[in-house]
Amino acid sequence: MNSTLGTEWTAAAVARLGPPWVAVRRVASTGSTNADLAAKARAGAPSGTVLVADHQTSGRGRLDRSWTAPAGASLAISALLRPPAQTPAERWLWLPLVAGLAVADALKQAGAAAELKWPNDVLIEGRKICGILAERIAGDDPAVVIGMGINTALAADQLPVPSATSLRLAGVQIADEDLIGAVLGSLGGWYRRWLAGVDLSDELSDRCSTIGRPVRVELSGTESVLGEAIGIDADGRLLVRTAAGVRPFAAGDVIHLR
Repeated sequence: MNSTLGTEWTAAAVARLGPPWVAVRRVASTGSTNADLAAKARAGAPSGTVLVADHQTSGRGRLDRSWTAPAGASLAISALLRPPAQTPAERWLWLPLVAGLAVADALKQAGAAAELKWPNDVLIEGRKICGILAERIAGDDPAVVIGMGINTALAADQLPVPSATSLRLAGVQIADEDLIGAVLGSLGGWYRRWLAGVDLSDELSDRCSTIGRPVRVELSGTESVLGEAIGIDADGRLLVRTAAGVRPFAAGDVIHLR
């Protein structure tokens, strides 16, 4: 782990978040909060451990894509969870989707009109403000590390791509500590519902801007599927009506088409 010296939230502050959270550490800079927390998971860190960084020098996205942002312009929040051993493998597919629900709700509390893009992006007015990466850690007590990268103070000339945005550009003001608390509080609530076996497909569909759109689902560099996104099933899969019928997708890059 190469994170700089950070601060631990007090036990009282963590307790106010509610379960499952047990520890929250915030550092100024690190390579990757997901990589750091994955190492802690392999070393036996408990479920509910959280690492937050104001700056990542080796941030990662899906398909091992790398990205960086100027120091102090974004928040990287990674959460370690250990679902019960009897949880079916297909239920794990919901965990990045649950994180998306949490971030969207937290941003709405701050006054942003946030919505979801299946499977792992949060948008404001069609522009990406948060990406989510969930990584499963195998072992006798398997875990998942869910990383959420939120653009907070990026200026227009600092955006990694033109289709991105930030809270600053959206005119939303919220202190970093309040945003962290809102995200974790909301994630804890959604996670508890997920643990209880609640079908969250309707809630996700209601918040997901992908539904009802023509889309291209990119499965690899050479394979893609065109169709209309019509819903999300109980396993969190995107349902796409194609020329050959309705197909469910558990993963893939989704491009919204005009």
